[in-house]
Amino acid sequence: MDWPPPQDFVHGDPLPPPAAWDRPGLVMVFNLECPGCVSRGIPFLKRLHTEFGERAHLMALHTSRGHRLLPREDVEPTLVRFARDYARLPFPVALDLSGDLARAWETEGTPHWLAFAPGGELLRSVYGSQENAQTRLQYLLEEQVESG
Repeated sequence: MDWPPPQDFVHGDPLPPPAAWDRPGLVMVFNLECPGCVSRGIPFLKRLHTEFGERAHLMALHTSRGHRLLPREDVEPTLVRFARDYARLPFPVALDLSGDLARAWETEGTPHWLAFAPGGELLRSVYGSQENAQTRLQYLLEEQVESG
C-alpha cells in the first residue's frame, strides 16, 4: 500500500504503514478547505483518540485530491499551525500534496475514512462525516479493539 514517507508527517510522530500495525487503525483523508472535515471529521477523530487512546492507530492525511493543488510552502505552515495550535491534535498528521495517495486509495472526496485491521487489511472505506458514517466507524473500531 502507498504510504506517506516520514518527511511528509508534519505533526506528531510518523506512523508506519498499516501492514506493520499491531492494532487496528483509522486514517481520515481530509483538507482544511473542507467544512465537513474541520467541523465534524477532526472533532470525531479527537473523540476517538480520547476513547481508544493507545489501543488504536489514528491519523489524518491532508490531501489536495478534490481541492486546490498548492505548493508545500503554502500548505505545510498552515496545516502545522492548525494541528498544533488551533485543534491541538493528539495524533499524527501527514501531507498528500499531489493527491496521489488519496487517488491510490480511491477516496471519493473529503473527508474519507480508511479503517484497517492489525496487519493492514482494509476493513472499510467510508466517505463523509455525517452521523451514520461516524457511528459505523466507531462500532467497527470498538469491535476491532475488543477482538484484538
